[in-house]
Amino acid sequence: MSINIQHLTKTYGAQTAVDEISFSIGKGEIVGFLGPNGAGKSTTMKMITGYLMPDAGKVEVCGINVAENPMATKRKIGYLAEANPLYYDMYVREYLSFIAGVHRIEQVKEAVEKAIQLTGLTKESNKRTGQLSKGYKQRVGLAAALIHNPEVLILDEPTSGLDPNQIIEIRNVIKEQGVNKTVLFSSHILQEVEAICNRIIIINQGKIVANDVLSKLTNESVEAESHIVLELAEEVDAAMFAGLASPPVMLSGHKWLFTTTHPQQLRKQLMELVVKHEWNLVSLANESGSNLEDVFRNLTTTK
Repeated sequence: MSINIQHLTKTYGAQTAVDEISFSIGKGEIVGFLGPNGAGKSTTMKMITGYLMPDAGKVEVCGINVAENPMATKRKIGYLAEANPLYYDMYVREYLSFIAGVHRIEQVKEAVEKAIQLTGLTKESNKRTGQLSKGYKQRVGLAAALIHNPEVLILDEPTSGLDPNQIIEIRNVIKEQGVNKTVLFSSHILQEVEAICNRIIIINQGKIVANDVLSKLTNESVEAESHIVLELAEEVDAAMFAGLASPPVMLSGHKWLFTTTHPQQLRKQLMELVVKHEWNLVSLANESGSNLEDVFRNLTTTK
């Protein structure tokens, strides 16, 4: 595994920011790391990259223990921090050349030009980083994370401040990098996570509350609500649905809306009623199923 975390814990005084979490990510995976503010996302990412040391547990990157050999793991990682620290007095190429020197890259000029082209910085590359818009500053940070061709990418809010066109461009860059690299990607823009990621990990109050492929989280989450519409050729009375756990809302005399957390079970019950009473069925359809936003809210909202 490119990233392997076992029982990772970090506390700040009386507060436990990360509480014995474990997960692993393999090569070629793009994994979305989600959670509300203060859930422990950034703290976890900082421990993976070696910027913070855990109080307990173990982090391995490409089989190397981060605590035992932090410099070796940093060579394997490209990290875009949420704050994205830049030297604002440096020009874009100057800054990227400096970062390339830190990584001891031999072909500095070639590496800088490749990173600039990859992140769409060509038109802005002759400016000081302090003159750039927030979106282009994010691009410089991503270019710096990619410049040494790392095996693992840790991206904390990489699309922050980007306009819709820029978001699509950076999304494509991340997808391309995810073919041969391991990408852990954090964002509050859930549509971006759905568009980019293969798998979702959700952290809440320092604990992992979900870790699965997106399709399973959205389709099989028993907590998320689904809406089912039953349409019949004839009018029926509401009393005919009295035995169901989900009472319907009448949209018309022959059209009914059901809200349920168990859509497959309800669809089966409705079909049984149709057959039993010999109703003429027009349609039985999911009006809307659960999505990532539904899953996220159900798993991270205090009840």
